[in-house]
Amino acid sequence: MSATNPPDMILHNGRITTLDRSNPAPQAVAITAGRFSAVGDSAEILPTAGPRTRVIDLGGKRLIPGLIDNHLHIIRGGLNFNMELRWDGVRSLADAMAMLKRQAANTPPPQWVRVVGGFTEHQFVEKRLPTLEEINAAAPDTPVFLLHLYDRALLNGAALRAVGYTKDTPNPPGGEIQRDAQGNPTGLLLARPNATILYATLGKGPKLPFDYQLNSTRHFMRDLNRLGVTGAIDAGGGSQNYPDDYAVVEKLAADGELTIRIAYNLFTQKPKEEKDDFLRWTQSNKYQQGDDYFRLNGAGEMLVYSAADFEDFRVERPEMPPEMEPELEAVVRLLAQNRWPWRLHATYNETIGRSLDVFEKVNQDIPLEGLNWIFDHAETVSDHNLERIARLGGGVAVQHRMAFQGEYFVERYGLKAAERTPPVARMLEMGVKVSAGTDATRVASYNPWVALYWLVTGKTLGGLRITPEHNTLDRDTALRMLTEKVTWFSNEEGKKGRIETGQLADLAVLDRDYFDVPGDEIQDITAVLTVVGGKVVHGAGEFGSLAPPLPPAMPDWSPVRTFGGYQDRRAASNGKPGTFAKLARCCESACGVHGHDHARAWAASTPAGNDRGFWGALGCACWAF
Repeated sequence: MSATNPPDMILHNGRITTLDRSNPAPQAVAITAGRFSAVGDSAEILPTAGPRTRVIDLGGKRLIPGLIDNHLHIIRGGLNFNMELRWDGVRSLADAMAMLKRQAANTPPPQWVRVVGGFTEHQFVEKRLPTLEEINAAAPDTPVFLLHLYDRALLNGAALRAVGYTKDTPNPPGGEIQRDAQGNPTGLLLARPNATILYATLGKGPKLPFDYQLNSTRHFMRDLNRLGVTGAIDAGGGSQNYPDDYAVVEKLAADGELTIRIAYNLFTQKPKEEKDDFLRWTQSNKYQQGDDYFRLNGAGEMLVYSAADFEDFRVERPEMPPEMEPELEAVVRLLAQNRWPWRLHATYNETIGRSLDVFEKVNQDIPLEGLNWIFDHAETVSDHNLERIARLGGGVAVQHRMAFQGEYFVERYGLKAAERTPPVARMLEMGVKVSAGTDATRVASYNPWVALYWLVTGKTLGGLRITPEHNTLDRDTALRMLTEKVTWFSNEEGKKGRIETGQLADLAVLDRDYFDVPGDEIQDITAVLTVVGGKVVHGAGEFGSLAPPLPPAMPDWSPVRTFGGYQDRRAASNGKPGTFAKLARCCESACGVHGHDHARAWAASTPAGNDRGFWGALGCACWAF
């Protein structure tokens, strides 16, 4: 940077957190050609501005490095985002059902209303899911598919007809179609123990055409940008086939329209043919092919189906079959020979131990040092297995799944067991490579501030304290878990994750100070300005005019047009969570008893308040909204 080469952007007059210990709190930051070109004193940086330099006064707001999610199903999520009604962040079931009813009225045949994960019943003040009767009352004619974590899906009658489930439909392996006394499907699908039936049923729904998927992915990225996310590692996912389902993100990358940097892993899709998948992919692709916006990051999170211990803490831990070890060894040996890193989904310590037996065996012939391989999730990993991981040069990618499922874990295993589930503080103490993410969009929300809230407070979204204070992280350490520490997991150390001269210019300016707000409010933080590669990709409030326009969500009935993505839990009246003001805004009809005052009906100690099914007898239609 010089007088003849002024920076493209200067940001100043804010509270800047660089995560660079040698320069932790500078006064100003300059960006040139997509990288940080100066980080220091305002008196030195501001005079370097040229006539085309965008100088941004932060007005005292907190600036941090852009957040990086270590495990996000962003490619699959983008293809479907515009079709999905997000209950992420909604704090009352009443509001959620009002959204569902309104969306059912907006959705034309043969489309569905889809609530596909990202929430837990414990986040609702009612502490429960809707009943099938309530869903059918809210949407009698439009198919509704509601996925709750990986444990169940609720389908209304119209959806059962659309997917063709009848009295004669058999239960698939690993799943259950719940039936009434006459043997007819009720609409409740249960994962027993895996989510295959849930995925398979969702896959029967209509898909968006290619141009709409482009638009959908752009809207998903913009909502991530709104939350301060600038990068993600895509962990593949069920029903995400390579290369077909990557065409949309490849098109956006080629056109320079990615606003999230994506490092992607390849996820096998064919049980008993996993080695063939990876043999073909390692022959036709090169590890790290691509650029700083879109690049191949290796294999996984599914390597072989026989090693997949899906987390559903409502049921007993699944025992992996005896064929796990030979099948896993064949794939890992192939990957190690081709110097491809991998990530392996592993919820339970028992699965991790057996996998490590395989990795240690391969390591005797093909050293794994330098491969940056990882376990994903690792909720119940032991210190002994952490030591084995460290010796083999591996890492652990943790996510905030316990913020959504902690109550179920405690119910099955007890509060004491939940104290180190996963043992994040212990991993850091032992020097194990570890970082954090979300595992969104189905088993948890894509909001990284929920992950930071969980890491710092040790609480679930339902408010249950599951991690004692000595196992929680301070705010600086937690922030590093979603920034600089993620870069080891994509082999990009020193390239991004801090605000430091020479690193990629990815940053977020926050609507409130992460380091000062009460712990419970961390989950509510959003960005007012997000920059990726020196380009503004999101702006709100005083920075709104800096953001590039985004075309409206397609199709015109998209839930994103009406509700957006992640829901602000303070959006109710006067910013108070737990109220029903949003419902009143969504309501299009009056109840014969209470008019539009549905909140009064639900709060009252009357049959309408105590028994949601009683409204029909009284002529009170509050719950129908």
